[in-house]
Amino acid sequence: MNIEELSKSQLILLTVLVNFVTSVATGILTVSLLDQAPAVVTQTINRVVDHTVETVTKVVPTSVGSPAPSNQDLVTGAIAAGAAHTVALYNVKTGTTTPALAVGAYLPSARAIVTASRDTLPKEVLIEFANKAYVPASLSHSGGGLAIYGFSDTATLPKATSPQLIPTKDLKLGQTVLAIGEDGSAATGIVSRVGNTEVRTTLPSLGAGSAAVDLSGNLIGIFANGTTHGLLISAEAISTLLTPPATNS
Repeated sequence: MNIEELSKSQLILLTVLVNFVTSVATGILTVSLLDQAPAVVTQTINRVVDHTVETVTKVVPTSVGSPAPSNQDLVTGAIAAGAAHTVALYNVKTGTTTPALAVGAYLPSARAIVTASRDTLPKEVLIEFANKAYVPASLSHSGGGLAIYGFSDTATLPKATSPQLIPTKDLKLGQTVLAIGEDGSAATGIVSRVGNTEVRTTLPSLGAGSAAVDLSGNLIGIFANGTTHGLLISAEAISTLLTPPATNS
């Protein structure tokens, strides 16, 4: 048959057949030559092949990165951080023989305790930390519904990561907020309204002085001393009270 009389399909099949036969013949020839080649040549070829495979393996990623934390992981982590900074305040005269007067939040960087102010709080208290350590503290600042207790310079305080105090301008409506109540119960909610010194949330009433945090464990505010559910005194108000007033020179 004349090759010019072949159709396009037949030409393609003929080309594939020729390439197949050629590759098979090349393989057979290569194996035969390697069998007859000196050992030095064979070792060199093997080294080249091994090096090529090693290079390709390094380029192609062999592992998958760690998955991002789930929402549940963020929630449980934030609640754990809030619990680590929750403290109980006792009357220094009676100690732990009587119920706690209040709960508050530990601010390690300021060496201070913040809680909601009330008439029953004395100037001298005994602070119970999450690790069951007890350290006396004294009232240092109060105002705006807050009470700040400080420690002596020689007091040994538990080591803990200090939470950031989130300004109200950085809060967003619908943002997740979490809190630990004075009885140790946990609750989640959202920010429903933001004011200059107050933050309203959908959290239930968990007791005055209880801290509310975001998903990173940073402080949004503390529960005010009142009956309004979910009403927080903002962390910005806490920062203001912690900052000493400027003195005129």
